[in-house]
Amino acid sequence: MLKNYYTVKEYGEHEIIIQKSRFIAQIKRAETETEAQEFIQEIKKKHWNATHNCSAYLIGEHNQIQKANDDGEPSGTAGVPILEVLKKKNLKDTVVVVTRYFGGIKLGAGGLIRAYGKAASEGLQTTGIVERKLTQVIHVKIDYTWLGKIEKELRASEHKVKEIHYLDIVEIETFVTESLVQDFSDWMIELTNGQCTIQKGETVYLEESVN
Repeated sequence: MLKNYYTVKEYGEHEIIIQKSRFIAQIKRAETETEAQEFIQEIKKKHWNATHNCSAYLIGEHNQIQKANDDGEPSGTAGVPILEVLKKKNLKDTVVVVTRYFGGIKLGAGGLIRAYGKAASEGLQTTGIVERKLTQVIHVKIDYTWLGKIEKELRASEHKVKEIHYLDIVEIETFVTESLVQDFSDWMIELTNGQCTIQKGETVYLEESVN
């Protein structure tokens, strides 16, 4: 599993007009090729009367799956520019469909490349990009006498508290970046003079907005 990577928020849409043609970028996160293809077909069905529904996607930890489709536009003028935008922004598990309604003015190869690239880029900006960081959920059990101090320290730190369970003793669940797990454990032991129990929980990706 990657320690961190960038992808898009769940769904976004953005429209631009170039030389009377409408270019509508529709963007979604897709973790499998099947999800990406289903989204493309969904958009094609929605915009069945459009001139073109061009698409591209990057799937997998190491971008193992890369596809670009010009959907009738001259070869290399639509799908590839969209794919290049995804690569330039270092995104993963992302599918983009740019729908075009022809406005009557031909753009030429260079114009098409710029138009599809711009639509994809602005669409991604509108949708929003997130960084997913691999984190470990750490369970810290303490006596109630330590709660005020520990909670205050955690809230002021870079770590995010997931949940606090108020039982016979207090159990605090905290998201900790994998590389900082040992430092976090040492810190908790120091703060409580060793009067705590620390256990590792599940490993999950935590998302933070980049834009």
